[in-house]
Amino acid sequence: MGFRVHFVVDPMGWCCISMVFFVWIYNSFFIPKLILFPHYEEGHISAALLIGYYVASVCCVTSLIRASVADPGRIPQDPHIPLTEKELWELCNKCNMMRPKRSHHCSRCGHCVRRMDHHCPWINNCVGEDNHWLFLQLCFYTQVLSLLTLALDFCQYYYFEPLARVQEELFVFKHELAFLRISTFMGIIMFGGMSGLFYTQLTGVLSDTTTIEKMSHYFDDTSKPRKPWQQTLAEVFGTRWKILWFVPFRKRQPLRVSHHFASHV
Repeated sequence: MGFRVHFVVDPMGWCCISMVFFVWIYNSFFIPKLILFPHYEEGHISAALLIGYYVASVCCVTSLIRASVADPGRIPQDPHIPLTEKELWELCNKCNMMRPKRSHHCSRCGHCVRRMDHHCPWINNCVGEDNHWLFLQLCFYTQVLSLLTLALDFCQYYYFEPLARVQEELFVFKHELAFLRISTFMGIIMFGGMSGLFYTQLTGVLSDTTTIEKMSHYFDDTSKPRKPWQQTLAEVFGTRWKILWFVPFRKRQPLRVSHHFASHV
């Protein structure tokens, strides 16, 4: 299964994802410039902390880019429907196209998406069957990066030893306090927002229910068959190797066709 690029033309989505990129660029530049590199050069912190911050930063931006341009599971114009699966397909009352059950029509994108969870303006894309795993990674690594940023800001305020060699003539060091306050504010907003979103997404995945299905109250939790949490996560991430659930640089291989439950949303 190759990686298919999916580009959504939406000015509001472009604005939202630009704001997310700004937060990432801001912290990925100023935190190492003001805190990590100076304290590493003077021996106050280890190389492991520096490497860990950049690993989290790279994983965060990789999952963001891939989630925003990945095909979420768009239904083709003329889908091939196997005879054995006809009962698992239905007609969309908005675009008059056949689609698998548990699919949903996105009015913003203008097409149906397999197992659509929701349309997220912050990645300017739908979250569906083929990119849900990237969205979960984005939520996770954004929390990790925000928490690391907040911890470094706190340590710079109250814990780290004063730098012996501070280049006061540089703009970033002249306005260090302002830059750190902005970084702290953005870190609190991102960590708080992503923590709530990640919890909501994770509970939905573990219960095998999308956000749209929760909002429509179509599924009866008492009548749904329960699956082990390892199976539901493996189906979303496309692998049973748990270590690969944290790797945003790979290709997803679907474990099964996930259209076994009907939905009329």
